[in-house]
Amino acid sequence: MNHLINKETQFISLGLMDYQEAWDYQEKIFKETVDIKIANRNLPESDQVPTPNYLIFCQHPHVYTLGKSGKEENLLLDEQGLSEKDARYYKINRGGDITYHGPGQIVGYPILDLDNFFTDIHKYLRYLEEAIIMTCADYGVNAGRIDGLTGVWIDHETPSIARKICAMGVKSSRWVTMHGFAFNVSTDLHYFGNIIPCGIDDKAVTSLEKELQRKPDIQEVEYKLKGHLEELFGFVWG
Repeated sequence: MNHLINKETQFISLGLMDYQEAWDYQEKIFKETVDIKIANRNLPESDQVPTPNYLIFCQHPHVYTLGKSGKEENLLLDEQGLSEKDARYYKINRGGDITYHGPGQIVGYPILDLDNFFTDIHKYLRYLEEAIIMTCADYGVNAGRIDGLTGVWIDHETPSIARKICAMGVKSSRWVTMHGFAFNVSTDLHYFGNIIPCGIDDKAVTSLEKELQRKPDIQEVEYKLKGHLEELFGFVWG
């Protein structure tokens, strides 16, 4: 059914948004997209409709999220500690362990029907990583992957000193994706000291600001990142 392949993608910038609000917003769009796919299966080809695609960028107030494969002991704060740090905590339905979101971090939520692009979740994750690697390269920062670990790392060639600059955790159902990546641009890295990031206790975290020793313009970084995602996936902006 090639005539139904749709690379048109709506870019949505939510700005600074509470994590629960953004999660609810994702869930709504995700469900609508899955519902279209289910309905199409019961319709003749001529009546089927293409599924939409969305790329959402936002930032969150201080929040820790634990993926379904994560361990609660990787959060090193109790209720009082969370309150003192003005942070929230959620258990969520993505893959991965614990991570932190906060201001100065680009959080990307692609809600894509991979039937419109390619049905390969590993390739999908590699494309997300590649877009971050390309964006870091725009600023002269050499980023890459470490075998067996998701996300994007600085000094990836030397795992003993590698630092994570972007965490990833996705969910997919019927080839529709949600959740995504968290790219540290000018994030307050002290908040990572309250968790064992992604359940890996011997790896540090970093940000573009820390690597550059200057604060980059986050809107400029978003623009470059959006362009690289467009290039890799072949998005046609709607």
